[in-house]
Amino acid sequence: MRYATVVIAPAGDGLQPADRALAAEPTVTRDCIQQINLLNDGTCVTLYSVRGDLERAADILDGQDDVFAYDVSGEREGLLYVHFQPTDVVERLLSIPQDNEIVLQMPIDCLEDGSIRTTLVGDDATIRAVVDAIPDSLSLSLEGIGDYHPESEELFSALTPRQQEILEAAVEMGYYEVPRGTTHREIAEVVGVSAGTVGEHLRKVEGKVLSTLVR
Repeated sequence: MRYATVVIAPAGDGLQPADRALAAEPTVTRDCIQQINLLNDGTCVTLYSVRGDLERAADILDGQDDVFAYDVSGEREGLLYVHFQPTDVVERLLSIPQDNEIVLQMPIDCLEDGSIRTTLVGDDATIRAVVDAIPDSLSLSLEGIGDYHPESEELFSALTPRQQEILEAAVEMGYYEVPRGTTHREIAEVVGVSAGTVGEHLRKVEGKVLSTLVR
């Protein structure tokens, strides 16, 4: 079993008008798409993990022509359910896993520029077929490919989106190198939280990892 992690970047108009509007709002952060489904009637439902000004997120969706219904739960961090009419490009993207023997791993990361990061799981031939089927109007970059080890993926997915973000920043900035290449304060400046919050989340992450190893 193999995996490929890819970043799919839309053209100037974005993947979906509602998603583009949320991505452009500085007070709202779309961390990831927890689930997304193409329904039999051709519409879509999706569940975002979001943080920031969730009332503002609701206001944005209220003014989108492609949105039929939405619901927000949480205060500064929570979930955003959206029922919407997909663009042709989004409909084609969601049809690809249905037409191929591929697993689309959830959640799907939402990046600040409106692109998404997703991991495909299958054999090499199927992964190549899926990549070839992605619409030409989208650009695709490969971030990683190799043998699929579900244990490590399950452990990472068990973390909250904020914990994943802080852990990724910590690893990239050398926090776990010897000697350490960064501090809580420097990580905090990158992810936009306090140094105390960084320390708290990293302790929780380390606790989850260590408890898994010693079972």
